[in-house]
Amino acid sequence: MAFKLEAFQNRYLSPGQTRVDAILQVTAPADASGKGGGQLVVGFIVDKSGSMSGERILGVKHAVTRAISMLDDRAYFFVVAFDSLAQVVVDHSQATEVNKKAAGQALVSLSAGGGTAMSTGLAAARRIFDRSPDAIRQAVFLTDGKNESEQPSSVASELEACEGVFQCDCWGVGTDWRVGEVQEIARELLGKASLIPDPQGIDAAFHAAMAKASSKTLKDVRLRLWTPQGADVVFVKQVNPTIEELTDKAKAVSAQVREYMTGAWSAGESRDFHVAISVRAGGVNDEMLAARPSMAYQAFGANGWEGREDKPAEARLFANWTGEDSLSSRIDDHVAHYTGQDELANAIREGLEQREKGNLAAATELLGQAVQIAHASHNADMTQRLAKVVEVVDAANGTIRLKRDVKKAATMDLELESRTTKRVARGGSAGGHGPGV
Repeated sequence: MAFKLEAFQNRYLSPGQTRVDAILQVTAPADASGKGGGQLVVGFIVDKSGSMSGERILGVKHAVTRAISMLDDRAYFFVVAFDSLAQVVVDHSQATEVNKKAAGQALVSLSAGGGTAMSTGLAAARRIFDRSPDAIRQAVFLTDGKNESEQPSSVASELEACEGVFQCDCWGVGTDWRVGEVQEIARELLGKASLIPDPQGIDAAFHAAMAKASSKTLKDVRLRLWTPQGADVVFVKQVNPTIEELTDKAKAVSAQVREYMTGAWSAGESRDFHVAISVRAGGVNDEMLAARPSMAYQAFGANGWEGREDKPAEARLFANWTGEDSLSSRIDDHVAHYTGQDELANAIREGLEQREKGNLAAATELLGQAVQIAHASHNADMTQRLAKVVEVVDAANGTIRLKRDVKKAATMDLELESRTTKRVARGGSAGGHGPGV
């Protein structure tokens, strides 16, 4: 059982060049089975403020009850609800049939009222998760409103305390919540933020969340980078399935090794990372090892959780200096593809910001760029989302017109999903340069 790592790069640099770019495609071992494995704790953190009354609170109670029913009886769960304060609706419980039934009964009495202070729900969940330091700890967070009953610094401070304690996927119901507030929680806690347009969708979202949580079998998975003396990490980004900036989250393992936490993984799960390394300039025909990636993680064995590290040779990154422009001028297909996906996300974000401010010319230019990039990269999902916000005249050239009447849910969904990427197709028309080995 070992992680598979492949490196895609153009290792050839012209004299004087000092930056090495590569895409690391990382796949967890398919035989990392969860049967008989480590403990899973799932926490539900749900908004019960006044705006949640009616269909929304009913939808939450039904969805949480159904989600709990999906858990294997070896798992544990709890439910926290928050308004201006937090309430532990169901404390840490094993997912036995008796406890599942008791949880359903406790949820019946949950009612909506009061303000919204998200940090209180996060803090209550953290204290419960703290009781299970050796478990895979996954939270499901749901809100429908703005965080109006506390200062933004309260959430930021609590997220610092929660980092490394649990992971959290987030949902916003309806369109009265702020994308940035919910994205911040998901981003800091290694999760994803998504939109549920109406209460009828809560059940399906929570159902998918339970399937995802139950599939996790490896914990504390970290991408490690060894670099030689004189080389520095410029940045590290996860670029698939979503774009996540990891550079500032680096932890020093030693003077030459940095690691980046990526959370719990499922068996066979695959992600891509963009790594940029700055090296000392070499002369023509010089070669150097620029970085040696590895994966460190916890796997459940006969004696419980065991720390492991996989260091496949095929993931090593090299720099070769050459005087041949035909070699040094190439951009690896994988690097080019994900650079484009990053540009796509930024164009959407900035375009929507300009549209909101009334700067229609700037919004048209930026969202036109987004349409052009999505079309060129065959990102059909993003093309469809963009078409709900703009009228596409010529996708290949990025010619668009802004739509006058756009549903708020469409712009929120576009912003939330803008950092979800598609993998470069193997054997595509551009042709690959292969692993950098």
